[in-house]
Amino acid sequence: MSSAAHPARHGAPGAVFVGGLLLAWEGAARALGSPGLPPLSAVLAALWADAGELVLQMGWTVARAAAGFALALAVMLPLGIFIGRTPRVGQFVEPLIDLLRPLPPLAIVPVAMLFLGTGSAAKVAVVFYGASFPLLLNAIDATRATHPMLVNVGRSIGLTRGEIMREIDLPAALPQIMGGVRLSLAIALLISVSSEMLLSTDGVGNYLMRAQETFRIASGLAGLLVIALVSLAINAGTRRIERRLLAWHHERHALAHD
Repeated sequence: MSSAAHPARHGAPGAVFVGGLLLAWEGAARALGSPGLPPLSAVLAALWADAGELVLQMGWTVARAAAGFALALAVMLPLGIFIGRTPRVGQFVEPLIDLLRPLPPLAIVPVAMLFLGTGSAAKVAVVFYGASFPLLLNAIDATRATHPMLVNVGRSIGLTRGEIMREIDLPAALPQIMGGVRLSLAIALLISVSSEMLLSTDGVGNYLMRAQETFRIASGLAGLLVIALVSLAINAGTRRIERRLLAWHHERHALAHD
């Protein structure tokens, strides 16, 4: 079976299941007639009415999430490979990582406000903090799992430590790193929305707060629907990039299981 047919075959049952849930939601909401549970049709109507505002506010949210994620990727990917390749550095740095990692990202909001105010910089900093650890830890673990023979071959042909990290460690660690990238992207969007509820006068998080305060439940659910759709699109785009970057890895994996 072709690779194009394979995802479609597995996606159809999920689409049917989601469609069934949406129909059940519409029917249950109409049967109950409760203002606390608007039917799907009312949510879609609110989505249509607020489409322009939701696109604008979601744009702010995605921009902050993208900025925080890009900063985390630029800093934590090389840092993780460096720590994984340099055990002595890891002995000093990893206790600090273990100390900071359990802290909820939103717990550093007061610190971000103290140094960066309540603007976009503070929200990007919070996103950066939350998105950093999946990238950092996956890069460290993947680099340490690189086969020693590859490193020895690199040294035997005169590669420097930096060249070994770039030419050997990064490609070998990329499959595991991409798992960290997917998780980090999801966390970045989640934290961007959450931080806007606490700090912002714009963004989809602030839109949800205003909908809650004015008891516009259908509008709030419309905002959640937009977040879910954007998350789905980001995940699909990430998987497509992963398939292209790791085509060699998937082909080798498939051959190993034939």
